[in-house]
Amino acid sequence: MSDTLVPTSTEAGAASAGNRQRRRKTSHLKTVPPTRQLRDQIRQRCQSLAAALDKSSPLSKEKLEELARQILSELSQPEGYVGWTMVLLSSEFWREQVAATPYSRRLLLLPHCLKHAEGCPADYDEFGLDCRQCGACSIADFRARAEDLGYKVLVAEGSPIVLKIIIGGYVDAILGVACLNVLEKAIDKILLAGIPCMAVPLHSSDCRNTSVDEDWVSEMIHIEQQTKPVQTRSYVHLMRAAGDLFKAEQLERLAPRLRDGKTANDQSKPQVDESDPIACTEAIAHDFLARGGKHSRPFITLATYDAMRGGEATLADGATHCEAFPDEVRRTALSIETFHKASLVHDDIEDEDMFRYGSETLHRQYGTATAINVGDYLIGLGYRLVSRDAVSFGHQVAAELTEVLSEAHMRLSEGQGAELMWRERRQRHLQPLDALKIYALKTAPAFEAALLSGLRLAGPIDTYRKPIRQFARHLGVAFQILNDLKDWSGDEDNKLASQTDVLGGRPTVLWALALESLGDEEQAELFRFLDEDPTQEKLLLRIGELYRKTEVFEKAARLIDKYQQRAEEIADQMEVENFRKLLYYLIDTVLDRGDMPNFDPDLVQLRADVSS
Repeated sequence: MSDTLVPTSTEAGAASAGNRQRRRKTSHLKTVPPTRQLRDQIRQRCQSLAAALDKSSPLSKEKLEELARQILSELSQPEGYVGWTMVLLSSEFWREQVAATPYSRRLLLLPHCLKHAEGCPADYDEFGLDCRQCGACSIADFRARAEDLGYKVLVAEGSPIVLKIIIGGYVDAILGVACLNVLEKAIDKILLAGIPCMAVPLHSSDCRNTSVDEDWVSEMIHIEQQTKPVQTRSYVHLMRAAGDLFKAEQLERLAPRLRDGKTANDQSKPQVDESDPIACTEAIAHDFLARGGKHSRPFITLATYDAMRGGEATLADGATHCEAFPDEVRRTALSIETFHKASLVHDDIEDEDMFRYGSETLHRQYGTATAINVGDYLIGLGYRLVSRDAVSFGHQVAAELTEVLSEAHMRLSEGQGAELMWRERRQRHLQPLDALKIYALKTAPAFEAALLSGLRLAGPIDTYRKPIRQFARHLGVAFQILNDLKDWSGDEDNKLASQTDVLGGRPTVLWALALESLGDEEQAELFRFLDEDPTQEKLLLRIGELYRKTEVFEKAARLIDKYQQRAEEIADQMEVENFRKLLYYLIDTVLDRGDMPNFDPDLVQLRADVSS
């Protein structure tokens, strides 16, 4: 139940796998059944249907909605209950696997909006509400029961650290209480990865006046294993394997230091030995490589390699299969991230960005010259990680991997160079097609290199080169357009400031779409803004007005749909089922719009007002 669900139940039945996601509003699908009798009736039907489902693979969002609509049709209930029914059906799908998860390996998420509104003694910390067991509200009761059983408990609303906790290996199942707005995002972020989860929806999304079926919550907390469940395929083990590459012990083993530089144990500035300046570059590079990021590119390489060799790492004992990956496979996956991190260092300099991964960028910490040098070092390290395994790979495989990586590196540099050249022009005219060409060069090569590297590690890639290049192009373009939209809605995953693209005068498809529709006078006004002080409040407000006038946000969203559909059509053609499913998963996760607002004029104006 997200903004990217299929259109209607009729259309859903006829849609092909490659036409799975069409963007639409879902607010009308988030009504909670008003009576307990009706809620129980729908829940019982969900339990019956879920018991008969094949649980070897996760339910797609589209299938989940199709089944929810089927249930409501059978009960003669309105489609407004679709979202609520999807949550219950998903919970029943995962019930047995959650029940089979030890209490100590479960995470319980509770919403702060259930707290006692008056006189709540709890404060907020970085994890959410620091709830005290004062007995004033149901949160304390639920929390006490769960912690007595051994649960880990967070009182937070849509906490961004949840997926990190899962990938970090601390828990294996998530149980939550939340409103439908929050659960809508969870379906995108949690279900797609195949993480066992259950939820009880709140009765409303009004944070000041809501309630929940408390006996359902209690039952969910105390659920225990009855039978051995069918294990659903999951990417969690591969996500963890990708993240583990950057943990200190594994990173030092796979990419051992050549110098004696020391780094801090936390995410602060590395503590380098100034008496040995030669070691400083290595110390800073290793520190930057280990910190931050989602490690999505190494995951793609590992998951592709696994998919082409049978997909065993997605099974219940996937962790064992991940541990058996050869070191040369791990080092190749690590090299993909090394190149990516090098490009980030250089991009931050060229774009004059202030923050990366919640900390100051390297050039602000150490100076531009040192940062450039660290980026160069990371590039060299990336090639070294591949070349050192030439004997293990076989020289032909090593040569092909190097070709894949070097070609991606060159095309990425061409895309960044095109952007820099455009920014130096005095009259910054830009056609949408030219912006999309820059996007294809800047973003697609990383996806392409990660996919082709995983494929080549598993076998020959001749038949995959062309379709994977096209797939990566479509996915990369859609991803970059989505980033344009996120720049206007805030992007907490990476940079701390929003609307930095327009303030930095970078060529975006939003800019090009606006120019395409504006008259000469308003075009000239846009050009003048690029030379004015970006701290002036009127700049963002006025550009936002012009963007709204020309409907660029809506047009950009339609472009994302277009390129997403093209990527799905290529995924449809892949004969290896595990690889085809992986491509679908990448589309759904890379183009996740669960956190994105609909770009209607009121929301865009609100964002502009907040920024000013």
